[in-house]
Amino acid sequence: MYRYYELKELESRAPKLFGIPTGTKLDDMFFKIEKEGDRYVKKPLGGIPHLAVINLTGVPDTGKSLLAEQFAITQANAGYKVLYVTVESPANFLYTAMKQRSEAMGVDFSKVESNIVVIDASESDELRENPKALMETMAYAIKEKKVTNTVIDSITGLYEHKEVMARQIVRQFYNFMKRYRQTGVFVSQKRSAQASETAEAAGGLAVAHIVDGTIVLDKKLIESRWDVKLYGLPIGSVLRTIRIDGCRIAPHDPRTWVFEISEIGTIEITVPLDEFIRKSAEEQ
Repeated sequence: MYRYYELKELESRAPKLFGIPTGTKLDDMFFKIEKEGDRYVKKPLGGIPHLAVINLTGVPDTGKSLLAEQFAITQANAGYKVLYVTVESPANFLYTAMKQRSEAMGVDFSKVESNIVVIDASESDELRENPKALMETMAYAIKEKKVTNTVIDSITGLYEHKEVMARQIVRQFYNFMKRYRQTGVFVSQKRSAQASETAEAAGGLAVAHIVDGTIVLDKKLIESRWDVKLYGLPIGSVLRTIRIDGCRIAPHDPRTWVFEISEIGTIEITVPLDEFIRKSAEEQ
């Protein structure tokens, strides 16, 4: 017979609502409502919600991995252990990317390299094709190194040849993250046939429906006179946008924001898209 709970029995097990910093403006875009006197006040969480599993999705070259790395470096620099499961890029390439990104962010790389634990599934068929083997390795690393945050880049790479199993595989890793009390980031790839501005990722809606929240990154190529007039950007340039598509753990800013990838490879979220367009119109 399965057990049931009265709601009050869960109080001691309920996670506290606070943010885990990403090193970007996303830290101001999740919030909570607190009562002060006779009024309710909106307060930024300061990061993605603690113990949430967030799906970063977008078409290729939208900055998903950069954002995931920025989150990992921010946490590692703050002294927290991060498990980084690399499924796409071999670990030695990840090292180079992390080192360059750390220098660009002005953080102490010695802290970063000692606080990030890497599992390389990119060159291991066993880890990539067998979720049980990968989760056993992750569990060992989490317990041994006292990890509190986990990034999987990408979750899509774990079912790229068996999308019919996407929902089952994502659910296994989502439950794993909950069991081991991890604040998690899953990077998922979109197929070109999927609408770029939606939360839908490879494997259908499996990822977005299972995880706690989704952040969609997108890019718009300026290729017509209408685009030039609307966005105030020259033909051939790229406008990048980011949007929190939903989060069931904490309220959030639902607007689409403009962001840039700086020359040094960091994500810089600037203004809401509607404000960007309004300023462009005023300057023309």
